[in-house]
Amino acid sequence: MRVVVVGASGNVGTSLLAALGEEPAVEEIVGVARRLPELALPKVRWERADITRDDLGPSFRGADAVVHLAWAIQPGRDEPAMEKINVFGSRRVFDAVAEAGVGALVYASSVGAYSPGPKDRRVDESWPVEGIPSSSYSRHKAAVEALLDVFEAETPAVRVVRMRPGLIFKAEAASEIRRLFAGPFLPNFAVRPSWIPFVPRVERLRFQAVHSRDVGEAYRQAVVRDVRGPFNLAAEPAIGPAELGSLLGARQVAVPARVLRTAADLSWRLRLQPAPAGWIDLALGVPLMDTSRAAELLGWAPATSSLDALAELLRGLRAGAGFPTPPLEPKAGGPGRIRELATGVGARQ
Repeated sequence: MRVVVVGASGNVGTSLLAALGEEPAVEEIVGVARRLPELALPKVRWERADITRDDLGPSFRGADAVVHLAWAIQPGRDEPAMEKINVFGSRRVFDAVAEAGVGALVYASSVGAYSPGPKDRRVDESWPVEGIPSSSYSRHKAAVEALLDVFEAETPAVRVVRMRPGLIFKAEAASEIRRLFAGPFLPNFAVRPSWIPFVPRVERLRFQAVHSRDVGEAYRQAVVRDVRGPFNLAAEPAIGPAELGSLLGARQVAVPARVLRTAADLSWRLRLQPAPAGWIDLALGVPLMDTSRAAELLGWAPATSSLDALAELLRGLRAGAGFPTPPLEPKAGGPGRIRELATGVGARQ
């Protein structure tokens, strides 16, 4: 098989490249990235492309499968710029898949595509994917799911798979995750349990997480197996205030959801951190997912618990961990994080 991975240099992309590199059925992997890493991996050939403007046909022709992972979370203060990458760029990827005659398309959707749902039970993949209106990330994920509905109807010969994971963690992604969500003012040394005395007990604050390597394995299975449709991906347990408190050795303090959101919004408006308050709405709004379909049809079972994945991320944050690709590079923010500050803390890429 020849597999093309679009957005191959990021958190999930690097885990997927490792998984595909060990897959006997895969002979060649084309890693497509806007900024090429100086990194040699088994079976991987890197190609530079920007999904918003470059011709993707040369990379896609002759491929058995295309995995589309490319996505922009920043600049969070410039939604049109993100929408150009996330929605318009995805449409260009799908069109190029059809034109190149690729047999399978595996797309990185998210729990964030789901409409508001329950936190006291699990929902399967039939739950509506109309997003959380106040979250640009969620709106874009829902919009691309709608594009895929049209694509599947118009291109039935292409096997389409949609992956909907929860939060995805690994130590090597820690520096990128800090840049995207915490910003330049969080010192690495401060990320230690003894410095976190309490966690907020907020109604509906329950989320699901999964290790990046387990997500990479799920994608590998989706590439090599004859499956279609959406798959929820998450590890156990679902994480709420009790689990966070136990992990951190911190006590729970009741906080109204509106106070948490107001604090997030104010810190964003003051440019203290780059993530708008829509991320709070997303966390509190999306349902908990049932992963039975992935277990049954992909034979998928996460090797790492959600709490172990989160603990690994926290260790990575404290150590300033990363990986030698442009998105994951620990020093991507520049000396003293000056490049992060110069971008306006979420104003520009």
